[in-house]
Amino acid sequence: MRKPYIWRSLTVAALLAVLGLSIVIRIIRIQNSPEAAIFRDQASRYDGEFRTFYPARGEIYDRSGQMLAGNKTVFEIGVTLDKVKNPSTIAQTLSANIGLDYNSVYDAITNPPKNLTYLVLADYVSSDQASALQKMKLDMQTLTGNWKEVVRPSLAGLEFKPHLMRSYPENNLASNIIGFVTREGKGYFGIEEKYNNLLAGNPVTVWVPSDPNRVQEIPQIPNGTSLILTINRELQAAVEQILDSALQTYGAPSGSIVVMNPHTGEILAMASNPRLDLNQFWQYENIYHSASEYDPPVSMPYEPGSVFKILTMAAALDTGTVTPNTPFFDSGTILVGGANIYNWNSEAWGQQDMIGCLQHSLNVCLAWVATQVGPQNFYNYMQRFGIGRPTGIDLAGEAAGRLKIPGDTDWYPVDLGTNSFGQGVAVTPIQMMMAASAIANDGRMVTPHVLYGMVKNGQQYNTPPQYAGTPISTKTAQTLNAMLAISLENEASQALVPGYRLAGKTGTAQIPTQFGNYSPDKTNASFIGWGPADDPQFMIYVWLEQPSASIWGSETAAPVFAQVVQKTVVLLNIPPDSIRQQMAANK
Repeated sequence: MRKPYIWRSLTVAALLAVLGLSIVIRIIRIQNSPEAAIFRDQASRYDGEFRTFYPARGEIYDRSGQMLAGNKTVFEIGVTLDKVKNPSTIAQTLSANIGLDYNSVYDAITNPPKNLTYLVLADYVSSDQASALQKMKLDMQTLTGNWKEVVRPSLAGLEFKPHLMRSYPENNLASNIIGFVTREGKGYFGIEEKYNNLLAGNPVTVWVPSDPNRVQEIPQIPNGTSLILTINRELQAAVEQILDSALQTYGAPSGSIVVMNPHTGEILAMASNPRLDLNQFWQYENIYHSASEYDPPVSMPYEPGSVFKILTMAAALDTGTVTPNTPFFDSGTILVGGANIYNWNSEAWGQQDMIGCLQHSLNVCLAWVATQVGPQNFYNYMQRFGIGRPTGIDLAGEAAGRLKIPGDTDWYPVDLGTNSFGQGVAVTPIQMMMAASAIANDGRMVTPHVLYGMVKNGQQYNTPPQYAGTPISTKTAQTLNAMLAISLENEASQALVPGYRLAGKTGTAQIPTQFGNYSPDKTNASFIGWGPADDPQFMIYVWLEQPSASIWGSETAAPVFAQVVQKTVVLLNIPPDSIRQQMAANK
């Protein structure tokens, strides 16, 4: 009875074996069929991970195409821990070649955090240093010899990951305009901050296949927008050199010079001191005490002094209150709002006209002019000139300044008199230049700007001039322009440059103290001017803070203005007046 059961069992086992074998054969056939290859390829498309790609930051150029800010490749250096064969060799090599501490590196590799597979040892290593280390790693892989007594030297596990870092080929040139980018990729100050989003571009998160043969499927990420500035690199360098020399000559701790086209608002140069080497931006806190010191022409309001008189005279001419020939007898003092106002030298200047009042910079005369204009008209004009509000210049950190007006709790009637000659009112140099552009530009005021154009996707898009209003008439502008040219000539000012007729005004402003009064021996010396007077192609503002060689703007800021004019006319190819007028007549 048992044999039939045995045969049945063997038969069933054989059938099952045949069935199993056939299934295995079928599986193998399916796996190697063309259809299976298609399925495997489709499945592999889902093998990978999402990654975020950051575009290269846009570059910054001057108006002639010279690079002011770009990018360079640096390296992150780390180790894949399970591939390390000799931690001592790695620690010793990194210590000798890039200055890392041997013990710190060795301990980090031999005692890594739990579950860590990759360890960063250094970042922002230069291409030259990384290349040298890569060569050492390759050389050690080919070493031969007897290593029975010692552990074989090895840089196995050392990894090099390239990435971009902001680079400034001109170091500190135009640093106050450009700003800087930290290692986190964020722009601070100047253009880098104002246009950070444009320059940085848009990060893109995409699915990245793990198959290296399919790298072509990763989309190309467009770079950030590149910017072209209105800055003339050669003029910027020359102006910075003039400023640095002037600070030393006149004993001023800091200062600024700005050159602008008064017709378009293009900033051709904007120099400040001190400046920062942008490739060492971490030195910022060692150079500046506050953010406002980084770009003073834009972010540091101050009491400008007598340069402000040109706006007072503009209001008076435009309202018909005075003409160039209006007489005024200067007795050396005037009572405004219950307070006596005196001239800069506390003397009386006798009979004058309005040109003489500008020529001799008479506080008493301009205070009288302001009282004749009246508080309402005077402050309306100052607001039309943009005093007390930002210009809208495309640089980060612009300050609004301060213009007290009737009705403010801290405005007093005497402020009308002191404001007329630039005390008790706070402006930035760029505000004064925007206001004065109305005088040099037939009554039309321009908005200062530093962006000439932007380059995106191979196309350049230029920035058109923008106008900020017409605070005075064309007739007023032309009349005042001539008055300022005559006053400089009559004064035989140190601001004059042979061959070019210029218009302008000095300013010497006492600096307020913490006790509410003014320091008698500390001043801000300023000069604003433009030329050629018949066709202004440049406007220059000079500001020297607390010069010790002389407190007077006529003896410090005015000669610096002349030096900048001499450089500007050469670099902008502006012929002397006689040649330029002859060329125009022969056309």
